[in-house]
Amino acid sequence: MDFFKSANTGVLNLAPYQPGKPVEELERELGLTQIVKLASNENPLGPTPQLQVHLGKMLKDCARYPDGSAFQLKQKLSEQLGVATDCLTVGNGSNDVLELLARVFLKPGHNTVVSQHAFVVYGLVTLSLGATLKEVPCVDYQQDLDATLAMIDDQTRIVFIANPNNPTGTWVRRDALESFLKAVPSTTLVVLDEAYVEYVDDPEYPNGLALLDHYSNLVVTRTFSKAYGLAALRLGYAVSHPDVADLMNRIRQPFNVNSMALAAGLIALDDSGHVARGVGVNRQGLQDLNAGLADLSLSVIPSVGNFVCFDLGQDALPIYQALLMQGVIVRPIGVYGLPQHLRVSIGTPEENRIFLEALGRVLIP
Repeated sequence: MDFFKSANTGVLNLAPYQPGKPVEELERELGLTQIVKLASNENPLGPTPQLQVHLGKMLKDCARYPDGSAFQLKQKLSEQLGVATDCLTVGNGSNDVLELLARVFLKPGHNTVVSQHAFVVYGLVTLSLGATLKEVPCVDYQQDLDATLAMIDDQTRIVFIANPNNPTGTWVRRDALESFLKAVPSTTLVVLDEAYVEYVDDPEYPNGLALLDHYSNLVVTRTFSKAYGLAALRLGYAVSHPDVADLMNRIRQPFNVNSMALAAGLIALDDSGHVARGVGVNRQGLQDLNAGLADLSLSVIPSVGNFVCFDLGQDALPIYQALLMQGVIVRPIGVYGLPQHLRVSIGTPEENRIFLEALGRVLIP
């Protein structure tokens, strides 16, 4: 049987998502034991220390299915975010809720609008369903909302806006976003991906949740993978109009979030101090990396996330490979249309120092 002939056409046109290189893989390949991974925008502090204390107690209940309604987590999110529980959809990471939105609203003949250099998952979920992906050129690496608005037509069902964007770190300001939302047709959903919201300290940065009451076609997605340090457990959520949440929950897998993740989310939400410490480490690390990259005469795209993207002025892959030989893992982003750039996550002060020293050795032997 020719399985490729039987497959969905949209799937045939996709390439598998390429995550950051795992530490274990580099250990196997090069036999290195001292490795710094700054490739996947993970929290260098890890999760709250309270997690280890509580999760071990849950092992005795591993034979039981998780709470498919995520009742307790939704209650906690409702209290902390000031939103109704029927506006919440919980997912296996925020990628899961992005895919749920696409599955509800997209089919062949429909289209989504994204920015150039946008998070690759938007294209994956769109094309896998046979819909069309319309890409808007950036201006100075930032999403051009005027051009995005002009690209919307009668068949546009979703506009994806990552704020801040991965991998560039650029962001949309409050006034620009509100002007855009006022002009978007009510038949088009605007999905505001706020995966890095906790790290942003720009006073002009908009809080998407504050806009939900004014725009019923707005959906905000967030994650526990970054500031809360729960990337391995996969936990995210969407906040939307109750009707949108209802539709998403109709196709959501019955137990899409495991019990450990649900419990970890509750514990993480109770430790705001740990998140604040991580944000502080990130703020200082962002300053240090910006300064260190400038000392190496490298151009950096301004970022408000927990990563920076910098221009090497040449094919980035040889530099990426050379850094691997030094035991430092960063992220090449040619798949995002940035073949001369690398993205590096903010680590601990020691990890940031090791990266900058390794990069200096690679660039100036």
